[in-house]
Amino acid sequence: MTTLQIGDKAPDFKGVDQTGKIHQLGDYKGKKLIVFFYPKASTPGCTAEACNLRDNYEILKEKGYELLGVSADSAERQQKFIDKNSLPFPLLADENKEVLNAFGVWGPKKFMGRTYDGIHRSTFVIDENGVLTDVITKVKTKDHATQILEK
Repeated sequence: MTTLQIGDKAPDFKGVDQTGKIHQLGDYKGKKLIVFFYPKASTPGCTAEACNLRDNYEILKEKGYELLGVSADSAERQQKFIDKNSLPFPLLADENKEVLNAFGVWGPKKFMGRTYDGIHRSTFVIDENGVLTDVITKVKTKDHATQILEK
């Protein structure tokens, strides 16, 4: 699990989205940014989370937030996820796990008695100065926007 906490500087990440465009922390200087990490595109929980953020996207934008989703899926899989669910925000294809490791969300997980490495579903809210204002590790996939907006 991540060791990042509220008040920490956000990691200076750099990743490529579904279209090949590079996104890095510096691109969002002066803006509020939500970076949400999810285990796998097009799975039920990840779809519920992404669609909840999509359904509340205008409200999040009105509050000044930009959104970036991140998983270890390929750019092609991310694009299919966007197309299938009409997602209005970019999804980073972090196949080399550089962004996942920078935020500390890649690591051992347990499921049905089995341990394996994977993505810990987490969301980081970053202010205009690159400082973490919220770290959400207990994500409610069907009501995630509310978790973000309540802070």
